[in-house]
Amino acid sequence: MRAVEFQEYGGPEVLTAVERAVPEPGPGQVSIDVVYAGVNFADLKARAEGYRVPSLPFRPGLEVSGRVRAVGAEVTGLRPGQEVAALTDGGGYAETVVAAAATVFPLPEGMDLRRAATLPTVLPTAHALVHEVGRLRAGETVLVQGAAGGIGTVVGQLAKAAGAGAVLGVVSTAAKAGYARKYGYDEVFVGPDFAAEVRRATGGRGVDLALDPVGGDTFRRGLGSLAVFGRLVSFGNASSAEPWQVGQPELYPSGRSVAGFSILALARTAPDALRALAERAFRTVTDGTVELPVTAEFPLAEAAEAHRLIGSRQSTGKLLLRVG
Repeated sequence: MRAVEFQEYGGPEVLTAVERAVPEPGPGQVSIDVVYAGVNFADLKARAEGYRVPSLPFRPGLEVSGRVRAVGAEVTGLRPGQEVAALTDGGGYAETVVAAAATVFPLPEGMDLRRAATLPTVLPTAHALVHEVGRLRAGETVLVQGAAGGIGTVVGQLAKAAGAGAVLGVVSTAAKAGYARKYGYDEVFVGPDFAAEVRRATGGRGVDLALDPVGGDTFRRGLGSLAVFGRLVSFGNASSAEPWQVGQPELYPSGRSVAGFSILALARTAPDALRALAERAFRTVTDGTVELPVTAEFPLAEAAEAHRLIGSRQSTGKLLLRVG
């Protein structure tokens, strides 16, 4: 089968097309003939820094859509030929991938495989940030970093549907600001110095919920932008900065709180909770609450170009690799 791997860390050029044997599912696993694979920032961090890479060579790819090829022992509810979306522990940049059955989801009625490839990481993550972890209530104000990205565009729509009083976003370029406003954002700020803009937009009050995938100084600014009793949810460290140590001095005076979320960690520690979360999240697409924009698509052999586009910070929405 065709696949894309890297044998050393570096820029997009280390991604190499290879031929590999077709993997077989073990107990509790499913093999999937991939039609589309999602491209995520975590793939870039794996290639550049070794993020979540157990050994080399390594094949990136955390989410796919396609058709079940074979099921391993002890697997129920899935059958060969069934169209599915899946969260994988790497390996998605290939014609066939193996995934744990608990993270393989039959497609909702009317869902095509192209849209389905955007579901496994983006939609459950966005849903958790707004509801399960962020616990947004009607009338509250939300601040979202990376508002024009895949997760950001879904968060904007979910927050607006949940009755948020205002949805504020932060992006890296003015072009991205215009894009984000199409997906639920009332105001979008450009650049890292957003704290003063947030205070202005909220009349000095601050936001009730801040969502941060960046970490580092951005995390600190987001924490400082919270209102009394405000909540910050960290769901990544795109900056690769050392984590902030947050404690009593930052949290006690205004009753603030900090939480975290990782869909990959949830898949390992609580797969049943992930499945229930995914089912709730997927319904927001089938009922029309959320639109999942695919803004760029590349053949599998051009995975390096997809990485270059995301790394340029010019991309919006969701990027896919066309495999099958």
